[in-house]
Amino acid sequence: MLKLVIDQDFDHDILRGVLRRLPQLDFVTALEAGLSETEDQQLLLWASANKRILLTHDRKTVPKHFAALLDKGSDLTGVFIVPRRLPIGQAIDGLEMMIVCSEIEEWRNIVKILPL
Repeated sequence: MLKLVIDQDFDHDILRGVLRRLPQLDFVTALEAGLSETEDQQLLLWASANKRILLTHDRKTVPKHFAALLDKGSDLTGVFIVPRRLPIGQAIDGLEMMIVCSEIEEWRNIVKILPL
């Protein structure tokens, strides 16, 4: 099962829905990790150093920072982007499938925008 770091502005209704299905989910919020004021690049590097997928809604800046880090030679664990307009049930279904049915290595250097 994948481990996650949750971006500071992520919708906690979606997170609670995922937790109802996966109560054993290993996750930490950016706030809990002391990263709520951290720039995207630092959050991405922290996630990778801790073997966690970043879960975010940020389609604007996170992919750009992700690409910039890849260009610098970084090896990143990956990002799941959930568009805010995606229905909550569909977001929960997609996240559950990816969290349970994949391994961290499969998401190396990949940004995945839901839905699947």
